[in-house]
Amino acid sequence: GRGGGQGEGRQGGQQGASAAPHTPQTPSQPGAPSTPGDKGQQQQGSGQSQQQQQHIECVVCGDKSSGKHYGQFTCEGCKSFFKRSVRRNLTYTCRANRNCPIDQHHRNQCQYCRLKKCLKVGMRREAVQRGRMPPSQPNPGQYALTNGDPLNGHCYLSGYISLLLRAEPYPTSRYGSQCMQPNNIMGIENICELAARLLFSAVEWARNIPFFPDLQITDQVALLRLTWSELFVLNAAQCSMPLHVAPLLAAAGLHASPMSADRVVAFMDHIRIFQEQVEKLKALHVDSAEYSCLKAIVLFTSDACGLSDAAHIESLQEKSQCALEEYVRSQYPNQPSRFGKLLLRLPSLRTVSSSVIEQLFFVRLVGKTPIETLIRDMLLSGSSFNWPYMSIQCS
Repeated sequence: GRGGGQGEGRQGGQQGASAAPHTPQTPSQPGAPSTPGDKGQQQQGSGQSQQQQQHIECVVCGDKSSGKHYGQFTCEGCKSFFKRSVRRNLTYTCRANRNCPIDQHHRNQCQYCRLKKCLKVGMRREAVQRGRMPPSQPNPGQYALTNGDPLNGHCYLSGYISLLLRAEPYPTSRYGSQCMQPNNIMGIENICELAARLLFSAVEWARNIPFFPDLQITDQVALLRLTWSELFVLNAAQCSMPLHVAPLLAAAGLHASPMSADRVVAFMDHIRIFQEQVEKLKALHVDSAEYSCLKAIVLFTSDACGLSDAAHIESLQEKSQCALEEYVRSQYPNQPSRFGKLLLRLPSLRTVSSSVIEQLFFVRLVGKTPIETLIRDMLLSGSSFNWPYMSIQCS
């Protein structure tokens, strides 16, 4: 059966060897006060209650629970580990097969599998992020005050949005100075290199945002294969990618061989559609927090084929949509229709054909290598990914 989206981050398919979570045996009358008058009567009940209390086990490792922490009964060790991991936004790797046993004796051997089990048994990230902090020391994982960013530094961001922004592999300025000059006609090589950066950026961003890395790798691949072209268009708009017809046709190799007028017209039409989508986004003056939310809404789509838990993916999309709505309402109170306008831009992103993006920008880089193969390789190898047929620095 499906988990119904209750695990914050899941790595399904790798749960076989993990011990089944212990069901905590809660006392029937927790915290019942004893009065001196009926101490004798209650002594037996109190003893039973204490005995039951001793049997409440940590749902993560089976050690003695010290109480309920972040939604579940856990020991002090697992509570502290989970809080530290979430507050510092730590990323772990497993040296085995991501299915290490987590119990009292092995819990410190693999941090990746320990955090995975914390999430699997229902410990809640947001319960940590809502934790009380002294006003003078805001938790950097929860809020980021953005100075010098396109957001102009006037707002606090929700914890989720700040993590989406932090996942960007490099600031917009590092896409290349050509991006900042929309009227500049870029050469073919520059266009192809910029396109490579935009695609790599989309995949690398997804690898580092909340919840996505916890999905099964097959789900990660399915989501990116379906949405990469939409993420590419959003990145192109965000960096004001110049889209002049002549160099694009040249990049697609259409200048090199005679072709029918029909084919030229068809390609020109596709370029125009691409240009329109980019221009409409630019006309809304979308800021970087909004772009991050839009990309998350696009990425977490339950439309992808073969998802192990479509309901969970859908809940992540809803979370992203709610974050965007809350942000827009607080940041643009004088634009009540802004949230709706942003969402209405998303369906039309699919009018930009992924095969056309491939032909326009990537045929010179990768030849006949399918873009889906590239995306899978990027996802698995991260920043160590090597582009076929050419050398490009992605970091």
